Amino acid sequence: MRQIRIFTIILISLLLLVSCSNDSNEDTSGSDKTGVNEQTEKKNDKEAVNVHNQTEKGSENNTFLETLPEVPTDTAGFIHQKQGRYASKDLKNDKVEKKVIKELKRLEPLSKNASDEQLNNYFQYFYKLVSHDFPNPKDLIKKWQFLNFDNPELPDSRFQFKQNYNIEIILDSSGSMAAISGGKTRMELANESINKFLSNVPEKANVSLRVYGHKGTGAESDKNMSCSAIEQVYGFAPYNKKKFQKALNKFEPKGWTPIASALKQSMKSMKEFDSKNNTNLIYLVSDGVGTCGGDPVKVAKSFSKSNAKPIINIIGFQTDAKAQKQLEKMAEASNGIYTTVNNQDELEDEFNNAQEILDAWEEWKQQAMSEAESAAPSHSVDIMNHIGDWTSLNLSQWSHLYRVINIAHQEEIITTEQMEKLQEKAKKVEDDVKKSVSEIKQDLEDISMETIKEIKRKINKKYNKQTRN
Repeated sequence: MRQIRIFTIILISLLLLVSCSNDSNEDTSGSDKTGVNEQTEKKNDKEAVNVHNQTEKGSENNTFLETLPEVPTDTAGFIHQKQGRYASKDLKNDKVEKKVIKELKRLEPLSKNASDEQLNNYFQYFYKLVSHDFPNPKDLIKKWQFLNFDNPELPDSRFQFKQNYNIEIILDSSGSMAAISGGKTRMELANESINKFLSNVPEKANVSLRVYGHKGTGAESDKNMSCSAIEQVYGFAPYNKKKFQKALNKFEPKGWTPIASALKQSMKSMKEFDSKNNTNLIYLVSDGVGTCGGDPVKVAKSFSKSNAKPIINIIGFQTDAKAQKQLEKMAEASNGIYTTVNNQDELEDEFNNAQEILDAWEEWKQQAMSEAESAAPSHSVDIMNHIGDWTSLNLSQWSHLYRVINIAHQEEIITTEQMEKLQEKAKKVEDDVKKSVSEIKQDLEDISMETIKEIKRKINKKYNKQTRN
């Protein structure tokens, strides 16, 4: 009986030990499994974060591709494209190539299954780096249009050929002009010379005659009236011999000599004839010094600097030393021309100097027409040089673009198949530029012919406005 109890106790103890051992094993097994799961989850989370970061990085890096301009396909596009950062660089240079690689590393490598849109975005980026600056044909056309055929080769630029030609004669009609010279009064000699001169001016030239001192007498009592006697008796209008002679017959030499005031009134009248479009000539004929106050020298200087910028020709007709000195100073201050004449022949010679301007214009016309004819071969050279520039730049641009595509392939940014597709795109751009070159060449040749015709037309039109046929 006692043995049975001992056996029972031992059996129960063994059962308890086995039970404890199983519980211990189960706890250990559960603990190990939980640790493995936690490590796996942490690893997966880390990988997920890395993938997310890489995706975000790639997305962020390629965002700038969305704002790139389209690659041009026509002439206007090539003309206005901006020059790329590496357009003028030698891409075979090691330092330059490293910089290009750094630029390309901004891009994520394209997957093998990249869409056409993604591939095109990469091509736009490559093109932006090396696009060339093609010359604008408009610059060449402007060069032709603004060729200066308007100006005769005269010593004074104020004589340059302008659209309008205006002449004003300011004639002294003071009492001293009644003096006799060669059987005629100075006034009569002056009138004859003026008429002869004006009969040869361009038909549509504007002519004016302004007289002063033709009222009152030389007496002190008439000074105020005489000094204020300044009158434009003709024009501005084309020369008409009958009407002009009638204007000359309206006055006689009588009073004082208001030179300064006469110049002021002339300056006021000529404000409407801006020197940009007008050749303006003043002929002041006087036989004496100003006797009505004012400063003729100062006024002459102001007149010459006015918008009309006239050429002031001052003719001293049988003047004394005092008058000559004042008239010379007026000419000097106005950058004008002073001449002393002692008889009618010399007076006519002085007026005839203006005819030399017309002669110069005649020479100009012949020379300008000749230059217009010679413009054709000159234009051909310009066109050849312009087309040569485009052709050279096209070859350089294609070479640069091809090189960048190859570097992108070497850096494994694009696959071999993608490289070949991009090379085809580069060839397409080269062909498009060639088409533009052909179009530009034809356009320039057509415009060249029209420009020459227009130059000839303008020469004839402008010249015929100024001179008789």
